Amino acid sequence: MPVQMQLSRIIMSEISDEQYIFLKEVDGNRTFPIVIGAFEAQSIYRAVRNVSLPRPMTHDLIINIFHELQVEPQDILINELRNHTYFARLRVRHNGSLVEIDARPSDAIAVAVRYNPPLPIYVAEEVLAEALGG
Repeated sequence: MPVQMQLSRIIMSEISDEQYIFLKEVDGNRTFPIVIGAFEAQSIYRAVRNVSLPRPMTHDLIINIFHELQVEPQDILINELRNHTYFARLRVRHNGSLVEIDARPSDAIAVAVRYNPPLPIYVAEEVLAEALGG
């Protein structure tokens, strides 16, 4: 059963290419980090802080495409951890069908936080257990 998580922290470093986001369990205390790139960290940070830019960036473009094609985003599912790399699915509804789109968790979360309210983020229990060393 997937566990609902929420973005709890963004750590950005000016001296490293590795940035971190932390996800925290909505109905519990478990939390874990995901290493992401600088561009994705900036994108998530701007969305959380409601910073708008004069032109749409990549994650804004994805939302614009969804809107124009009448795709309804549903949620994010981080469904796999393989060789220290997380895999996610951006789940959307289109023409009444559930469509799962392969995505990096950072990109999926950057899209999720742009919605009001943000799209739910789920992590497969086995991924969460492995992330926590269990």
